[in-house]
Amino acid sequence: MTGEFPGANASRTDASYVIVGAPLDASTTFQPGTRFGPRRVRQFATAFDDYDHHTGTQFTSLGVSDHGDVRPRDDVAEYLSYLEGLVGEVRDADRCPLVVGGEHTVSVAGVRALDPDVFVCCDAHLDLRESYLGNPLNHATVTHHALDIANEAIVLGARSGSEAEWERAADDDVTVVGPEDVSDWEPPASVTSGRVYLSVDVDAADPAVAPGTGTMEPFGLTSRELRDVVRRVAPHAAGFDVVEVNDRDDGQSAVLAAKLMRAFVYEHANG
Repeated sequence: MTGEFPGANASRTDASYVIVGAPLDASTTFQPGTRFGPRRVRQFATAFDDYDHHTGTQFTSLGVSDHGDVRPRDDVAEYLSYLEGLVGEVRDADRCPLVVGGEHTVSVAGVRALDPDVFVCCDAHLDLRESYLGNPLNHATVTHHALDIANEAIVLGARSGSEAEWERAADDDVTVVGPEDVSDWEPPASVTSGRVYLSVDVDAADPAVAPGTGTMEPFGLTSRELRDVVRRVAPHAAGFDVVEVNDRDDGQSAVLAAKLMRAFVYEHANG
């Protein structure tokens, strides 16, 4: 790990939130570099003010601790199993895990550890493939794996998927909210009354907002729309991740990811 997330000054024993870096970069199929994501998210959070006017709270008073990075291994299944165990330890200690990727595949570990009723994901892609390029543990299979655990998946901002994925998305356990409708989306009763895992793939944002990601898709969400989703879901979430940040921009994706993670903590703590 290079440093800790700015303001994450709580000890592990006193923490309410635990940041876990997951710099996995094994299955990226276009622009690699997510191995640098957690480092850059920490780096570009340096300039943030401690005080949040929206909630009237200081980030340093909310009990955030930074565990550091779980270094990648050659065996992705083994890596996810280890990460699942670590996130499970955070859960068992009655703390909220905040996973920073790394490719989106790391979300599989978070979902397995937290066993949510609903998987809410901001993503340009449906990620409903059973495998991609012969690999079942791939960034394009995340929502498929989440539905092995969760009863429902809600994908916000999706605008890309195979024909088979769109057919799967038509089933009752999947809700897709297109980019044009995200600003008006309100969490349904299944989110406000159930156990929720919230995942933000930064490629949900328009590439003009967050170009440093593996598989860019135009016509995406604004940073404000992503922030508003995080604020709406955070009070109901048992865990959070932000993923797919790489090093191929001037920090736009990393600073967005860092700000969204802080927005989650502020809103979760005050929800």
